[in-house]
Amino acid sequence: MSLTVRPISAAEHLAFVRAQRSTSFLQTPAWAHVKPDWRSESLGWYDGGQLVGTGLVLHRPVPKLDRYTLAYLPEGPVIDWTGEISAWLDPLATYLKAHGAFAIRLGPPVWTNTWSAAQVKEGVANPDIRRLTDMPSREENSTGLRVARQLKDAGWLPQNPEDGFGVGHPQFKYEVPLAGRTEDDVLKGMNQLWRRNVKKAAKEGVEVTVGDDLMAFHDLYVHTAERDHFTPRPLRYFETMFAALRAEDPERIKLYLARHEGDLVAATIMVRVGTHSVYSYGASSTKKREVRGSNALQWAMIRDSLAVGCDVYDLRGITPTLDSDDPHVGLIQFKVGTGGQAVRYVGEWDLPLRPMVYKAFDLYMRRRGR
Repeated sequence: MSLTVRPISAAEHLAFVRAQRSTSFLQTPAWAHVKPDWRSESLGWYDGGQLVGTGLVLHRPVPKLDRYTLAYLPEGPVIDWTGEISAWLDPLATYLKAHGAFAIRLGPPVWTNTWSAAQVKEGVANPDIRRLTDMPSREENSTGLRVARQLKDAGWLPQNPEDGFGVGHPQFKYEVPLAGRTEDDVLKGMNQLWRRNVKKAAKEGVEVTVGDDLMAFHDLYVHTAERDHFTPRPLRYFETMFAALRAEDPERIKLYLARHEGDLVAATIMVRVGTHSVYSYGASSTKKREVRGSNALQWAMIRDSLAVGCDVYDLRGITPTLDSDDPHVGLIQFKVGTGGQAVRYVGEWDLPLRPMVYKAFDLYMRRRGR
C-alpha cells in the first residue's frame, strides 16, 4: 500500500467521519472552529484515488518564530492502526514538514490495557497498590501495544505525565461499555451506592431536562471551579463549542440540566459522534448535594446513549493513582461506581521534525509550566 497525504475540504472530511462507526469529536472538522487561536486544516490519506483516512491538524505557532508550528492531531488521526503505521505516518510527516511544522503531536485512539471496576476498588483498598499499573490488567490489546512499540522505534517521544494529566488529553479514561446491554444490565453493573443515589434522586423529585441555557450552566460551572480550585473556561468558549458542533450535526452536543424544586443543582455536557458518547463537562451546586443531581444526570446521559445504540459511554479522564491519600483518587472512585472499566490508551507522542526548534519550544513550555 502506497499512501499519499493532501488537504481535503471540510465536506469531504465530514463525509468520511460519518462513515465511521465512531470517531473522537476532537477529530471532526467542526472542532477546528472551537479552537480559533490555532490554524487548522483537514488532511486526507489516499490509496490511489480513494480516501482511506482523515486527520484534523491544529497548528500552534512557535513564539517569535511564527513560520514554524507544532502540528497537533488530538485523539487522531482517523486511520487503520492495525497494520504497519509507518505507511500512514511517514507521508504525514513529509507533508507537515514541507508546510512548516517543526514537530507532530498525535494521540492514537487505540487502547492498550483495561482494569475492571472490581480491580480498581480492590486496588484503592490495598495500601501496597499505588497505581493502576501496579496491578495486572484484565485485558491487553495487542494492537495498542504494537502501536506504542512502533512509535518508539520510529523516534516518536511519549508525552504522558506520571499523573495521567498533561497539556494534552488524558492517557487514562473511565468508560462504561454499552454494546449489547440493556438499562437493567447497566444499572445492575453499578455499585450499591450509585444505584441508591439514582433512586434517591428520582424519589426527591430531581428533574432532568435537555436544554439550551448555557448561562445557567456557566454560572454553576464557575461556582464549581471556585469550590474545586480549577480555572474555568469563559462562557464564550461554550457558546462557540455548541454553535460549531450543532452546525455539523444537531444531535452532536447536548446540555443536561438537573433541577430540584426549581433550583439548578447540577449540569453536564454530552458529546456524541457515531456510537461513542462522551461526558465532556460537569458542574454541581454545593447546596442540595443530598438530592444527588449529578447521579441523576449521569444516568440520564447513559440511558440516552443506550437509546441511540452507542457502544460506549466515556467519562473521560482519570489519573492512574489508587493511593487513598492522593486527592485525585476521589475522581476515580466516583466514576468507578458506574461499573465499567478503567482504560489505558497509547497516549500522546511527539515526532520532532526540526530538532533545534523542537528543543527551543520544549524549553519554552517547561519554563512557563507547559
